[in-house]
Amino acid sequence: MLTLYFAPGASSFAVHIALHEVGAAFEGKPMSFKNNDMRSPDFLAVNPEGKVPTLLIDGRRLTEVAAILYYLAKRFPEAGLLPSDDLEADEQALSWMSFIASTLHPARARGPDYAIEVYRVADRRLGKGWALGERYSIADIHLFRLYWRLFNSLKLAPGTLPNLDAHYARMMARSAVQKTIEIESAIGYELPT
Repeated sequence: MLTLYFAPGASSFAVHIALHEVGAAFEGKPMSFKNNDMRSPDFLAVNPEGKVPTLLIDGRRLTEVAAILYYLAKRFPEAGLLPSDDLEADEQALSWMSFIASTLHPARARGPDYAIEVYRVADRRLGKGWALGERYSIADIHLFRLYWRLFNSLKLAPGTLPNLDAHYARMMARSAVQKTIEIESAIGYELPT
């Protein structure tokens, strides 16, 4: 049994998408920043770090977006979110996810101008395809989650980040993304812009 603790639009958005991509049955547990749900004693008993995403796997806790995405890709190889038995693809996916977590994610905290410059690096690195070239992967889901928020909050001029914009459009066309947005929109977003 899989249980996802998530907050609409937060980092857990990527895991929520991946769960729909792999077609896994799971129970969703929406959390509210406004209601301080992540600090409740009940949730702190589940995850003492008090953050989402938290995925319970038959009661065992797994946290951090990259780790959960990697777990889902390996547990459900038929979904094709990581090529099986391809060490180079694993390396590249982990490289992207490390870059996303350590460089892209904290960039907004340093202001919009800095964030745009860091996203220009991601735009060049991405090129015209998927993060792993011709293959859609967990790295694309992770990248999309952050760019989705930047795209929708900063309203950049068209063409500022053309490769990321094209990636965004491809991701928005995916049924797993549409389903996740529909579910999370119905609950309501509480993140600052």
